[in-house]
Amino acid sequence: LARLVSLSQAVPEEETEGEPEASSVLAQLGRWGMEVYEETLNVVTFTGQTVQSVGALLTGRSQMRWRTFGIALQSSTTSALAIVTIISLLVGLIISFLGAVVLRRFGADYFVSYLVSYGMLREMGALMTAIIMTGRTGAAFAAELGSMKVGEEIDALETFGISPIDFLVTPRVLAVILALPLLTIYADVLGILGGMSVAVTMLDLSVTQFFTGLLEPVVLSDALVGLFKAVVYGSIIGVAGCMRGLQTGDDASAVGNATTSAVVTGIILIVLANAVIDWGAALLQV
Repeated sequence: LARLVSLSQAVPEEETEGEPEASSVLAQLGRWGMEVYEETLNVVTFTGQTVQSVGALLTGRSQMRWRTFGIALQSSTTSALAIVTIISLLVGLIISFLGAVVLRRFGADYFVSYLVSYGMLREMGALMTAIIMTGRTGAAFAAELGSMKVGEEIDALETFGISPIDFLVTPRVLAVILALPLLTIYADVLGILGGMSVAVTMLDLSVTQFFTGLLEPVVLSDALVGLFKAVVYGSIIGVAGCMRGLQTGDDASAVGNATTSAVVTGIILIVLANAVIDWGAALLQV
């Protein structure tokens, strides 16, 4: 035993060369840049395929089923009313409460109605509805298509010469594009009513005074910008959910990962689109 110990101590340890710093800042930035480029390319490619499918639908050459569109539209509208109602009322309450606290310091209580209407019509109505629908409808699209991908149903459709884009993606994307502006209008109304309740109770404004202060400064472009955002957000939700669903892998956790990825992708693109639209509206003075 002593002999073995002495022999082990006599053998010098091999010197290992220092590994290159793979996690350096530049390497990490490079990986992130490549990931962003690949994801952007995937989104652009999938969006182009969807637009092409919509064009085929307009010319009567699509394989889309209107029954699928109807089911997707129902799940994107009536089934989402409860959560949209709760969130919209709370958002209106919060905007009005914050406005009441700040404006009261300057003796400008009357303008709280304009703050609520402007915030809901132009920003928060469409944005909060889109975030809700991303977590609800976008995730549902990803889960549905992901389950079909794992079950090899997508491969079966392609074997029979049926385009998954026409058959599965287009009806869902069109449904959420139509649903989101309708839900945004509903959310705007509820948010304004929620803000009115705070203004009437905290600021002693009458209902007539609230709506007078709401209608005078608000212009049609405020509502149109909000509805335009809703259409853009709807297309983002549909594309992100369906794209992640069709990208689902084959392992047990693939559907869950696709659902999470759809929500993250949708929210990031929605916030980015909101910033771009606001920037463009500011340049155009709309």
